[in-house]
Amino acid sequence: MGLIGEDVATEIRERLSVMAAPVKMVHFTQELNLEYGRETRQALEELAALSDNLSLEVYDFLLDKEKVAEYAIDKVPATAICNGKDHGIRFYGMPAGYEFSALLDAILDVSKGESGLEAETREKLQQVSQPIHLEVFVTPTCPHCPRAVRLAHQFAMENDLIKADCIEATEFPDLVAEYRVHAVPKTVINREHSLDGALPESHFLDSVLSAAGDSPS
Repeated sequence: MGLIGEDVATEIRERLSVMAAPVKMVHFTQELNLEYGRETRQALEELAALSDNLSLEVYDFLLDKEKVAEYAIDKVPATAICNGKDHGIRFYGMPAGYEFSALLDAILDVSKGESGLEAETREKLQQVSQPIHLEVFVTPTCPHCPRAVRLAHQFAMENDLIKADCIEATEFPDLVAEYRVHAVPKTVINREHSLDGALPESHFLDSVLSAAGDSPS
């Protein structure tokens, strides 16, 4: 039985019909030891089948060590969204519920090769000179989470020093405890600072740059 119903599949096909260039989903799993490992892979396989411009590569987290190192994967299930270039966009956990729309947003943005951010935001992000790692904690039932996730992923598209992870909170309880995630969306910046909620683009930009200690003029 498929995870993506036919009505939803029709809507997805329509959304993906505007893809400008091929996109590859690079998925890492360890299905036997993951609660949602099999389901996550199946959902991605069904999604990839809905567009000729979308493909899926699957690797074993324990066996495919070179690929794990290449994509700097440290937990599974994990999915990178690429278009010949790795933009540092990651999904950790099963992108279900509202987060499935965030996955589609990432695919479309990467396909276009443009972040869609305001010109001033892009200019400031292109001046970033030190690594910034954004970890956005989400849950499938949070309607505000996709906005925070997309902004983080859009930031990653603008500068190779910026990496952005969408982390499904219920699948990674150890990280939730470490970062004291009590509500979502919560964005952790370089493991030291955090932002709560889905902020407007300009506020998110200022907060991220300030917390990372990299505030170009």
